[in-house]
Amino acid sequence: MEKSRFIFRSIVQSQPVRQINTSNTSTPPWVCNACLRRTPKPSTLLRGQRQHRRWQSSNSQPADSPEFKSIVDNPPQLVQANRKHNKLGLLILATIPVTAFILGCWQVQRLGWKTDLIAKFEDRLVRDPLPLPPQVDPNAIKEFDYRRVYARGKYRHDQEMLIGPRLHDGEDGYLVITPLERSEQFPEFKGDTTILVCRGWIPKDKAAQSKRPDGLPRGEVVVQGLLREPWKKNMFTPDNKPQEGKWYFPDVYQMAEHAGSQPVWIEETMRPDLLTSYDRMAKGVPIGRPAEVNLRNNHTQYIFTWFSLSLATTIMMWMVIKKPVGSSRRLRQSKEW
Repeated sequence: MEKSRFIFRSIVQSQPVRQINTSNTSTPPWVCNACLRRTPKPSTLLRGQRQHRRWQSSNSQPADSPEFKSIVDNPPQLVQANRKHNKLGLLILATIPVTAFILGCWQVQRLGWKTDLIAKFEDRLVRDPLPLPPQVDPNAIKEFDYRRVYARGKYRHDQEMLIGPRLHDGEDGYLVITPLERSEQFPEFKGDTTILVCRGWIPKDKAAQSKRPDGLPRGEVVVQGLLREPWKKNMFTPDNKPQEGKWYFPDVYQMAEHAGSQPVWIEETMRPDLLTSYDRMAKGVPIGRPAEVNLRNNHTQYIFTWFSLSLATTIMMWMVIKKPVGSSRRLRQSKEW
């Protein structure tokens, strides 16, 4: 055994040592060695660095910065503390229930006034009708508003005026205003004795006198109705056009001047009857109004509305004042997030 080991060591030491080329072993045979020895240009390196920096800037996130602080890192900051109630706001809030209460008290007074007025007019309705004098003082009509009167004379259908449009039971139509001439009944009066009579409502398709021959009485007639005070026009009603025969509002003085009569307005009345109204509508005979007071009285609703508003706003103001003024809120703020 010792002899064989000696022979193997002698053979190995007698062989020449070969040097291995590491360059050939690390480079594949298909790569050009000349290209490997070529050094890149500085411009190419700078261009690559710029592109890499540009890519990093476009794809950077806020968290990549070492100075970034998230919303969790920031401590909560006190943004409101010990804030007192605004005196001006409380003053404005306090005026709402006070104003509503005053308006409610005013509506209570209006309710009493309107109730007494309706009672006074209803008392005039139950009295016997009075004969209308030949000439009436316009200033005295207010004391006889809703007073039942009667007059005798002849209708001047050639001076008829239609006020409209007016609705009656959902139907469109007009109010027929015809002057009543009373000169034959009072021949001793040289002045004008003509008055204006509102005969009632007619449908729109009966506006032409040729379509309602039964509604144009001839000869002497007796008219019984209510003496009414002239109305006041509101700002939403258009102006009348007498030259064109268009009347939108019963302006008593303007219509009396147009017809040459006294500024006295009589509303002809009739007993309310459905069958009679249908018969008159078909024949074109004006449908008169019932002898009743038709004044609106909604002051009870207004009283409930104003007092309810006053109570509700008072409770709201009490809740605002009761809320503690030392309340504060904490909020986390971050400008970088």
